[in-house]
Amino acid sequence: MTHALLIDTETLQQSLGLPGLAILDVRGRAAYQFGGHIPGAVHSTWHDYSDPNAVPKGLLDPDRGRMEQKIRALGISQDSDVVIYSNPFDNWGDEGRMFWMLEYLGHTRLRILDGGWVKWVQEKRPFEHGCVTPKPGTFTVKPVAAVIAGKDELKHLVKQPHPGTVIVDARSLEEYLGKEVSGIPRPGHIPSAIHLAWTGFLQANATVKDLQTITEGLAEKGLTQDQEVICYCTGGVRSAWLYFVLKLAGYRKVRNYPGSWWEWSRDFACPVEKDAKGLQHILNVDPQVRPS
Repeated sequence: MTHALLIDTETLQQSLGLPGLAILDVRGRAAYQFGGHIPGAVHSTWHDYSDPNAVPKGLLDPDRGRMEQKIRALGISQDSDVVIYSNPFDNWGDEGRMFWMLEYLGHTRLRILDGGWVKWVQEKRPFEHGCVTPKPGTFTVKPVAAVIAGKDELKHLVKQPHPGTVIVDARSLEEYLGKEVSGIPRPGHIPSAIHLAWTGFLQANATVKDLQTITEGLAEKGLTQDQEVICYCTGGVRSAWLYFVLKLAGYRKVRNYPGSWWEWSRDFACPVEKDAKGLQHILNVDPQVRPS
C-alpha cells in the first residue's frame, strides 16, 4: 500500500546505504543480533525510553537530555529519514510505539516498513548479523503536546460528557470487560471508552490492509475523523500501533496515553468500569447457565 507513513520493502532495499537513512529494528535484541537484521539497521526498543523511576512501565523518561542522547546514538538527526520495522506477528505493536514516541519527541520524517521483517525475509532480501554502531546524530527533542494524553487530563475528561473526544481501548475484549491480569491492581476499562482491538489491521503477509477496509471498520465502531481520539492499552504500546493505524486512515486528532492501564489501575482515584456478564458470556462461564 502506498502511503506517506509506510515504505515498501523494494523501496527500502533500493535506499540502503543512502546518507540520512536511519533504520530502526525494534524487535528483541537476540532476534536482531543473532537472527539477522536489515543491513545498516540499529537496535532499539521502547523499553529504553521508559521512566526508570516509575512503576508503570509505559511512562516516558522525563529526562529530555537522556532521551536525546539515546536517540542521537541511533544516528538520528532532525533531517534523518527514519524507517522503523519489527516482526509484526511477534510483538505488541512495538513499531507503532517507536513511531509515536519519535513523533511526540519532535521528529517529522518517520515511516514504518510495510510487512516488516516478515515480508523482508519472505522475499529473500539481504540481511546481516551483529550490531551496527552508527555515527551519532544531532537530534534535538522538541515535545509535541498534541499527540500525548496524561492521566489527570483523562480523569477530568471522564467526569463529564465529551462528545468531541473518543477514548479507545486497544486491548483484548477480555481485558476490556474486566479479566484479571497478573500485575494489574484493578481489571476493567476507563469509563466511556469503546473497545477497538489493536489486532486485525494486517494481511497474511504482514502488510497493512487497504485503507478502505480499515476506514470502514473504524466507522463501524462509530469513529469519525472530526473527533479527537485518545488511545490506551496496558502500557501504551498496542495503543500506539492503533494511533499509527488511525493516522494512516486520515485521522488528524489522535493521541496516545503512554501510562495506560498500568498507571490508571494503580490510582484508586481513577474510576474503573467492568462488564462481568459480558466477560462471563465470552468465556462461557456464565453461572446462570447450568448443563441440562
